[in-house]
Amino acid sequence: MRVGFIGLGRMGSGMAANLIKAGHEVTVYNRTPGKMQPLVELGARAAGSMAEACRGDAAITMLADDAALESISFGNGGLIESLGRDAIHISMSTISVDLSEKLAAAHGKAGQRFVSAPVFGRPDAAAAAKLFVVAGGPSDVVAACMPLFEAMGQKTFHLSEHPPDANLIKLSGNFLIASVIESLGEAIALIGKAGIDRGKFIDLLTSTLFSAPVYKTYGGLIADKQFDKGGFSAPLGLKDIRLALLAAEKLRVPMPVASLLRDRLITLIATGGEKLDWSAIALLAAKDAGEVDGH
Repeated sequence: MRVGFIGLGRMGSGMAANLIKAGHEVTVYNRTPGKMQPLVELGARAAGSMAEACRGDAAITMLADDAALESISFGNGGLIESLGRDAIHISMSTISVDLSEKLAAAHGKAGQRFVSAPVFGRPDAAAAAKLFVVAGGPSDVVAACMPLFEAMGQKTFHLSEHPPDANLIKLSGNFLIASVIESLGEAIALIGKAGIDRGKFIDLLTSTLFSAPVYKTYGGLIADKQFDKGGFSAPLGLKDIRLALLAAEKLRVPMPVASLLRDRLITLIATGGEKLDWSAIALLAAKDAGEVDGH
């Protein structure tokens, strides 16, 4: 397929590279031009403007937040103005349910198609084409996007014909990941203060009761205190929990644990953890237990 890829951060660069390797005709665009060069060397075409990245069958966006996606989607020279009729906008960012609704309506009015397809997986999974894609949109449109999803991920879940539902699912999933991080942090603080080896504790948990990847990945990061790798930064984690709470408020669903997680992330950022991985909220549990600097 002829596809434009907009947003070449740690996730987007790996995803775009896998599209190129799969044989798709990829045009890349990023506000920081230097990020395009490694992909050009792989065979991508560098776009000089947003419009140039929107001339194919589809345009994929992988941006940090609502503000970034909204700024490139609407207005003169924006994605909606530049995409051709029947072309597909595939939004793979973790965004709010409300923005997804707004985009679906705007694309429909413009005679374009829209699929929301956020992903589960960190940058290493993006580079290895091991992402899990959660697609929301009409079945025929999602089917048209499958060659792209298959190049970037290991499995695609099409759970709804309504694009914003995919965003709500993604936000709910990220809430659960943050809940795991907090509970792991508290448990590791408990056994650690007793002098028990953290690494052996995680090995026991992930070999028996909790063998899921989220426990293995974050348990290892917390046990080894590897918070500076920044696979998913604390501000992005805060953004996702805040969006989950906004969706919950609109649906009148109390989420007291999410409120706790929001406060934990705010505390982490306010105390100097802005550049750390969001798993660094485990440091707060360690500090609460009396460990100096979480150690």
